[in-house]
Amino acid sequence: MSDSRKIEFPGHSGQMLAARLDLPERPRAFALFAHCFTCGKDIFAAQRVAERLTSQGIAVLRFDFTGIGSSEGEFANTNFSSNVEDLLAAVDYLRKNHRAPSLLIGHSLGGAAVLAAGPKVPEAVGIATMAAPSSAGHITHLFTGSIDEIEKNGIAQVMLAGRPFTIKKQFLDDVISQDFLGALAGMNKALLVCHAPLDDTVGIENANAIFAAARHPKSFVSLDTADHLLRKRADAVYAADIIAAWASRFLPEAETAQEAPLEPGLVTVTETRTGRYANAVRAGRHHLKASEPADIGGDDSGPGPFDYLLGALGACTSITLRMYAERKEIPVERIGVALRMAKIQGEGGEFTEMTREITLEGDLSQEDRDKLLAIAGRCPVHRTLEGEIRIKSRLA
Repeated sequence: MSDSRKIEFPGHSGQMLAARLDLPERPRAFALFAHCFTCGKDIFAAQRVAERLTSQGIAVLRFDFTGIGSSEGEFANTNFSSNVEDLLAAVDYLRKNHRAPSLLIGHSLGGAAVLAAGPKVPEAVGIATMAAPSSAGHITHLFTGSIDEIEKNGIAQVMLAGRPFTIKKQFLDDVISQDFLGALAGMNKALLVCHAPLDDTVGIENANAIFAAARHPKSFVSLDTADHLLRKRADAVYAADIIAAWASRFLPEAETAQEAPLEPGLVTVTETRTGRYANAVRAGRHHLKASEPADIGGDDSGPGPFDYLLGALGACTSITLRMYAERKEIPVERIGVALRMAKIQGEGGEFTEMTREITLEGDLSQEDRDKLLAIAGRCPVHRTLEGEIRIKSRLA
């Protein structure tokens, strides 16, 4: 089971970036996907890569760079350097809320951006590129006819993929000054270069330059007749499958075996690392979730610890009343328990008060109701909470 969430986080300038996190139930690793120039996080190639990796237990965060798609900011004020900074902001988001990405994946200029960002992400063990240029300056060929106007006036509107974009001189100056190939040899990360030999937007010589600059382990995969944007479904599926298979070699194995039930009476709680304060709770053959609400920094992926405590009291109350009603043949049709907990300041100091409101449905006499209310106070969890409890802790 996987979950796809819309999220947002502050980018390099503090403006909010729109993102989507595709999250398997038990992620073995996280990946960060960077889209192509002027595209967006929802381009089919990105969707397909995310879908394929998620099926392999790898969570994928893909986002719109500043000024693109649903993200805030002005595209005209961005450049390659700001894209790299947005990538590092996304890394920081994952690092703080889940886990730092083990994989960096980039398409076209996004591939160049992950290569440039790679040395600044020590947790990443691998980088995969699709149709990436070997220099950020390569992008300027898309608006060759407007370069003179940009140089002269400092700004020009150019048509890219059928849409108008404002390009400023600072963009040109920034991309021309970039050089990330020199750092590849010392990056100490696995590299996968995917490129189509007939790509007429970013030529195959770019893949050759990237591959030559890196050290092993490095791999090259031909995308055969795919176009630059991998518009054909078969091409996007092929690239996604290749990346998933390659990544598996460098990541922890997925949890595929069915876990045996725990012994009776044993409960385990383990951090899932899928969100801040998120924990997996196991009891017997049952898998539950525990977390904290968002207003105190959690991801609200499950009930909080005190919610479970109240739930334990409520469940025990309901079960105890049902057992008693069956034994005494009291015609209770349905039992409901609502619980709250609060800190109360009394004469002897502060204490915790649990309020339990019991609903009894059925044709019951007042005597039946009074008996059942009295029995509620005898449920095992109630008696445990009001009795003396000693907790012993030791390190495993």
